[in-house]
Amino acid sequence: MSIEDDVALLERVPTLRLLGTAALRMLAIGSEQRGFARGDVLFNAGDEADAGFVVQRGAFRIEDGAGAEIVAGPGALIGEIALITAVRRPSTATAIEHAAVIRIARSLFQRVLESDPAAARRLRDEFATRTSQIASDILMAGAKLSI
Repeated sequence: MSIEDDVALLERVPTLRLLGTAALRMLAIGSEQRGFARGDVLFNAGDEADAGFVVQRGAFRIEDGAGAEIVAGPGALIGEIALITAVRRPSTATAIEHAAVIRIARSLFQRVLESDPAAARRLRDEFATRTSQIASDILMAGAKLSI
């Protein structure tokens, strides 16, 4: 894929779209592409997380070890929180078909945010809104359980 194809794919990811085209171009240029055969593991639960991944093609099964699983296909961002902070992977991601990802290293992501303060503010505002919504959802669920 070309840099322009990668930028177009990154623009499909709601969180990344907030950064704007110039920042996405820097991410596309600085990131790396990786291919996977069916059954290959992208990462395991407990691994140190230093990057996020955008699925270019194919799909990955993401399992949390407690039985919950989702399938992430083209345009999905896997490991979003790893772009912001050092964490351990809470789940395992395995290719369920021939697949490819764009690997965005946290160090690259942070350099892009440092070079574009307006993009960093938009991302901060998005995370603040999500956090507020999660807190509200937890309070509502707790209230329903107390009845």
